[in-house]
Formats: sequence, structure tokens, C-alpha cells
Amino acid sequence: MEKYIQDLLSFLDSSPTASWAVSRIVSKLDENGFHRLDEENSWKNTGANYKFYTVRSGSSIIAGITGSEPCEIAGCNITGAHTDFPGFRVKPLPDRKHDGINLLGVEVYGSPIFATWFDRDLSIAGTLAIRSGKVIHRKQFILKKPICRIASPAIHIQREINKDGFKINPETRTPLILSTSGATFDDVLSLACESAGVEMESVFGWSMEVWDPQPAVLGGIEEDFIFSGRLDNLSMCHASVEALLASGDSPKTRLVSLFNNEEVGSKTINGAGSTFLDTVIERLSGGRDEYFRCLSKSIQVSADGAHAVHPNYPEKHDQGCRPALNGGPVIKVNAMEKYTSSDLTSAYFRTCAEEAGIDVQYFVNRNDIPCGSTIGPVTSARTGILSVDVGNPMLSMHSIREITGKSDHEAMIKVLTEHMRGSVNISD
Repeated sequence: MEKYIQDLLSFLDSSPTASWAVSRIVSKLDENGFHRLDEENSWKNTGANYKFYTVRSGSSIIAGITGSEPCEIAGCNITGAHTDFPGFRVKPLPDRKHDGINLLGVEVYGSPIFATWFDRDLSIAGTLAIRSGKVIHRKQFILKKPICRIASPAIHIQREINKDGFKINPETRTPLILSTSGATFDDVLSLACESAGVEMESVFGWSMEVWDPQPAVLGGIEEDFIFSGRLDNLSMCHASVEALLASGDSPKTRLVSLFNNEEVGSKTINGAGSTFLDTVIERLSGGRDEYFRCLSKSIQVSADGAHAVHPNYPEKHDQGCRPALNGGPVIKVNAMEKYTSSDLTSAYFRTCAEEAGIDVQYFVNRNDIPCGSTIGPVTSARTGILSVDVGNPMLSMHSIREITGKSDHEAMIKVLTEHMRGSVNISD
């Protein structure tokens, strides 16, 4: 287990953005003999047991190992997750100045818990769009030194904050405190260029995300927890890739699809709402008829963070389904179809877990608390692939610093490995 955990901690620390996460995954796949397939090239040379990956827009990736039997005969076993997480993005023309302090304007991405981003030592990472002649390409950068901060008001000027709660206007209260010496966005861009090894004159665009460089750690008195940012959902990305690598040979084609932009609805060129997964499966199938036959024989496990029962807010949870940290992977169920889990697919995942020697838990929302959703319904509704929604229990979801159970991570890898191997089948 320690090997998986230490690798996860390293992955979290080096993945401040979705594109950095994909870069780390690409490096691991390269080390394990996978071949890069670009969407603009022919894929006709793939055969049985072929290891491959393809990247879209730098921040989504689909990796796979073709089966010993054709897709239309054996189908695909798919594990899906997402590479993005809630937070803040630096605005275009972000320079602000108030009362002698230079600030940077930011835009909200997804639904972060605002209060957790205040009074943290923050930095910036992202990509730069570089123009060379008439060719434009991306280069990544990462700043680890804390260069900015969002400051909360002192209790003395907001006396009722502990009584009334932390309430902010996300436009006026979130600009990043940068400098009193006159430093502006150009200075941030200069540091980004230095990190990427490019000249400022070649930069014609950029995407910058705010992140917390505090390292991921094992926590709790017995170190049975993981404390980190971005656990939702980089932990499931890591588990999915590790399961693929451990899956060995199988008649089924195994795919890991990791999409960007789940936190903002998935309807983007590289989100789960795009045709990325569809086109990969069709190209592996070899034809339109074979593609549809493959879909009918495939199954997806959509892996995303699950809500653990909160010991300080027990009334927020269903009386029966109360997933515990370090209690095992969670099957997520919702009668309004926000999750894809059905009786059939839940039984499938439970059987995979049984084969791996792992106990499972169940999550369902209270009827008076709305349910979130995942990439599962997005991809399943479009392709017709059977799907089940699962995840590891966690606390502080969407906080800048989240908590999950240490033993749950290896447990999820074991169950997903059984799913990837294709030893369990569904007859509907």
C-alpha cells in the first residue's frame, strides 16, 4: 500500500492544474510502454494487447490496452474520472489597485468553498500560448513560491462573522493580494515565462490557475488519513491509471477516460460531454457497425469522490447509508438519475469488490438535500454504455484542503483492477 500512497502524494503535489495532472499521467504511461496516438493520425496499426493513449487539449486523456478479442466481440471495460477541481482562474487584464496594494482579479471556476481559500499561502500555475512564426503551441509553467493571498477581514471589523457565517461577494472580496512595491501581472507573467523557459515576447495567450502549494500529507494520529488539495478528483484519476497498469491480459479492451471540465458541466471540447470517448471507441472498433456492437457489450465505472458521513454534521446524512472513512469504496445511488448506478451495475461493482476481497459501502442523499452529479450520466446517456457511479468517501469536498481515508485508496485500486480484468460479466 505504501507504494501506491507515496505515488499518490507525489502526483497530487505535482498536479496543480488538469494539464499538469495529464502530463504526469503521460510520463507514467510512457515509462510503462504505452504509445501516443494523436487524433489527426491514422490508428490502423493498433492490434491485440496494444498499449496506447491519446490527449485532447492538453488536459484530458484516454489511455487503454486493446483486448485479445475485437471490441465488437468482447466490448470495453471503462473507468472514467475527471482531471479538474474547483478554484480560481486569473482574469484577462487582471491588474487591480486599492489603497497602495496591487492585486490580481480572479474568476471563480466551479463551486469552491470560498472560506477555505482565504488566508492561505497561494501560488499560480497553468499554460502559456507561445507563438513561433505562425505556429502556436502551449507550454506549461508552475510557480511553487507563495506569491499571493486572499485575506479575510479581522474579527474587529466584522464582529458578527462567527454568528452569521462567512459571506462574501465573489467579485469584490477575492482579488489576490500581490504587492505593495508596484509589482503587477507582468511580473507574474515574467515568473511564468522563466518557469516555462520562454521569452515574454513569444507569449500570445495564457491560462493561469490559483493553487495551494502546501504538500499532500498523511494525517491523523495513526496516519490513516490523507490531507491534500485536489483529492476530488485526482485521487480517482490515480487509482484508475494504477488499475489499468495492473490489469494484465484480457479479452476485453480496457480504457481509462479522464476528462476536464466536470466541475463546470462537462460541455466542452475536452469534457465528458464531448465526443472524445466516442471517437476513440469507434476508431478502435474499426467501423460504425462494429462500434455500436462494442457499445452494447461495454461497461463503465464512473469514479468520483463520495461523501463520507461527517461526525460533526450527522444530521446531514441519510439514516441508513452512512459511508465511513477507511470503510471501503462507495456505490452512489440516486433515484433522480444523477448517478448511473442501477441494480444491475451496482451488483456488478459489488461482485468486482468481492472478487478483490474488498467491502463496499453505499451513499444516497437525504431527500431534502439536492444531489450532485458526475461524468457517468453524461457519457452513459450519450453512448448507451451501462455504468455505475462509485467513489471513495471523503470530507471537506470542494475545500482547498480535503480529507480521505488512506486504506480506501488501495481498496479502490484493487476493485478497479478486477473491473479492468473483465472477470465479471453482465447479462441483461
